[in-house]
Amino acid sequence: MNPNASSLIRLISHPLKFRIYLLWKLPAAFFSGVRVKTFTPEVCTVVVPFKWFSQNPFKSTYFACLAMAAEMSSGMLALAQVYKRKPAISMLVVKLEAQYHKKATSSTLFTCSDGVGFAAAIEQAVVTGEGVEFSSHSVGRNEKGELIAEFWIRWSFKAKS
Repeated sequence: MNPNASSLIRLISHPLKFRIYLLWKLPAAFFSGVRVKTFTPEVCTVVVPFKWFSQNPFKSTYFACLAMAAEMSSGMLALAQVYKRKPAISMLVVKLEAQYHKKATSSTLFTCSDGVGFAAAIEQAVVTGEGVEFSSHSVGRNEKGELIAEFWIRWSFKAKS
């Protein structure tokens, strides 16, 4: 595990600092209301609210907002492992797959529990000097716990020289 992960988690857990970061780096996430609910090096849960800015004409959450929250739940785990790492690590989404199970008509919480897998993949990229791909799984549930959507996000990691 990255020893710098705890400082990133503290930064992300500060609501004002995180909102400023979103506005600066991810304005679509800022305006759609995506927020990190829980964040540890192993698990991250992100919520996308059901509101005017995130809904489609069919009175459900727009699929792109769901994808944004799913990607963020896995991306935060990856970011925790590459944050201030020496050597620096590049990370990139190379594939996204989704399966939608139920219409999202309330807030949806996406949880990714692949922190240990991210740490192993990134360590392998550092040791070998080669690019390494890792596929994470993010599960979206509504406030009642009903399955809304599942996303599989494939990440690529490579140590910078």
